[in-house]
Amino acid sequence: MKARIDALASPLTGKLVKHLVSAAKVVEGTALPAATQELVKIRASQINGCGGCLDMHTKEAAAAGETSLRLNLIAAWREATVFTDAERAALDLTEQGTRIADAAGGVPDDVWANAAKHYDEEQLIALTSLIALINAFNRLNVILQQPAGGYRVGQLGHHA
Repeated sequence: MKARIDALASPLTGKLVKHLVSAAKVVEGTALPAATQELVKIRASQINGCGGCLDMHTKEAAAAGETSLRLNLIAAWREATVFTDAERAALDLTEQGTRIADAAGGVPDDVWANAAKHYDEEQLIALTSLIALINAFNRLNVILQQPAGGYRVGQLGHHA
C-alpha cells in the first residue's frame, strides 16, 4: 500500500501528532496499568483496521513482555480466559467507545458501571482519554492509508 500523503513529512501533521503524543504521555503516566493501555490500543486499532497502529502496539507490547498468547487473543477477548476481569471491562469499554456511532445511546450504562467496578475515577478518565486518542491516531492513519509492517520497537517513541 502506498500512503495518500507522506504524513511524517508534513509540518502540519508533525505539529498535530506532537500534541497527540503529549496527551498520550499524560495517560501513560497514570495509574492505569501499562498492559491494559496496550490492550486498549490494540483492540481499538483492530476494530478500526489501523495496520500502522497494530504494527506499532503489538511490537511494543511484546517488547514490554506481553505474551503472544494474549496478543493473539485480544480480538476474541470475550471467549479467552487469559484476561483479568478488569482488562475485560477495559476491552468492553474500548469496543463501545470505538463503535460509538453504532449505538444510538452511546456507551451503555452497564458497560460503564462494569469498568467503574475495576477502575477509580482517575483511571476511568485515563481509559476514556486513551480510547479517544487511539481512535484519533487510527483515523489519521486509515484515512491517509499509512502502510504497516516496518515499525521497529522504539522507532517513534511509545505513544497512543
